Amino acid sequence: MSVGIFETIRTRFPEAITASSEFRGETTFVVQPDQLIAVCTFLRDDPAWRFDLLSDVSAVDHFPARPRFAVNYHLYSLENNYELRLKVWLDGEQPQVASVTSVWPGANWHEREVWDLMGIKFGGHPDPRRIFLPEDFLGHPLRKDAGQFYEEPQFMHNFDLVESQKAYAKE
Repeated sequence: MSVGIFETIRTRFPEAITASSEFRGETTFVVQPDQLIAVCTFLRDDPAWRFDLLSDVSAVDHFPARPRFAVNYHLYSLENNYELRLKVWLDGEQPQVASVTSVWPGANWHEREVWDLMGIKFGGHPDPRRIFLPEDFLGHPLRKDAGQFYEEPQFMHNFDLVESQKAYAKE
């Protein structure tokens, strides 16, 4: 499958795929961020492929490497029994890529989870709120640099120590 789909996408979108690999039977294509929606729409709608299920969206922080973030989209064709992973590389302190909710509405919560925990924004997302953490939470805890936002939990044995280190003013 990987050779056929690679050639199909390479012909239709010559600048979209920058790399491909296969590991344990799963094919991964690295897609340019600005081509993601076009490639996803094609993979969903083309009758030869029919990738009708987006099962997961995940992200990896490769800090300190550049590009820093990889967003992975796990696709399945239920009709053809194919699986495919698309990977998009992003960089910068406030990375952003287009939302695929217009292609697969089920991406909604997956993208919200990636935003909440990794800080990757999805442009055009219909509901870009945090999904796990409070709205006023600072930072994104799964980033490798998240330690700078860490506050030690306050228990009976360390109450005075933690209280003395808090940033708010004393009354």
